[in-house]
Amino acid sequence: MSLRPSCYPLPPAALLQHAGAVSLPLLDVLTSPVPSGLFNSPVDKRHVLCLHLGKPVPVSYRTGNYERQGVRIHGQFCVVPAGSSTRWTLSQPATSLLLRLTPSLLQDSAEAMGLGSQSAELNPSIHIRDPQIERIGWMMQAEEHDQHPGGRLFADSLASALATRLLTVQSRQQVPSSRPGRELPGWRLRHVIDYIDAHLDQDLTLAELAVVAGFSLSHFKSLFRQAAGMPVHRFVLERRAEKARLLLIEGKKSMTEIALEAGFAHPSHMARCMRRLLGVSPAQLRA
Repeated sequence: MSLRPSCYPLPPAALLQHAGAVSLPLLDVLTSPVPSGLFNSPVDKRHVLCLHLGKPVPVSYRTGNYERQGVRIHGQFCVVPAGSSTRWTLSQPATSLLLRLTPSLLQDSAEAMGLGSQSAELNPSIHIRDPQIERIGWMMQAEEHDQHPGGRLFADSLASALATRLLTVQSRQQVPSSRPGRELPGWRLRHVIDYIDAHLDQDLTLAELAVVAGFSLSHFKSLFRQAAGMPVHRFVLERRAEKARLLLIEGKKSMTEIALEAGFAHPSHMARCMRRLLGVSPAQLRA
């Protein structure tokens, strides 16, 4: 059985490199038209957040015995829990940015936050506004538009942030701050860094690095940040920029070869990152 409803297009190939035919990313994004009139959302195995794009549209929304009417405005979102379907009536066609989040990540995040297992069960909702969730949606939209230059690791980090924020909004609890001194042990950190350096040219994932460290995904993310002083996707990006810098100074390979060997999607992605992180362009370094 397919893991995607037939009405959803496949995600970009860049996000499927590690997925094969068995699994999909922790979070993916697609821009989907929504027809006018009566529309039943397809049943999905993942939690779906539907961010409204464009002009306001009057809608009615029904799930089970719960029904609500209102006007969807740009940036508002609804939540369709995994395995459920909702019935919509739209007065005119609309466009939604769909964020699909794997339930196992929500469960893992709930455990890391010290919440009960029932907290990982999302409630259906509509017309929600949250600046942090909107920002994650726009960043995923930008990644989709640029053919996912950040790769799986950046999307995984956004997935983890989205899961944490959803649980915070639903439970109305603050995310507990990390306990002082709670960080990845030094020998585990070195092991992860060695693994990163040996696989910079590959599309690393958060789950992959968590396995190397020997922690759950959600725990690893916070422990690594505490130990390294920055998020793991930022750390990997800085290692890639430094490797590219050394290869450029060496001057034996083309820009494309260097970008791919350092783990960048393409030379222009490498140039943007190096200017932002190092304050210098590849052309300046080569000169």
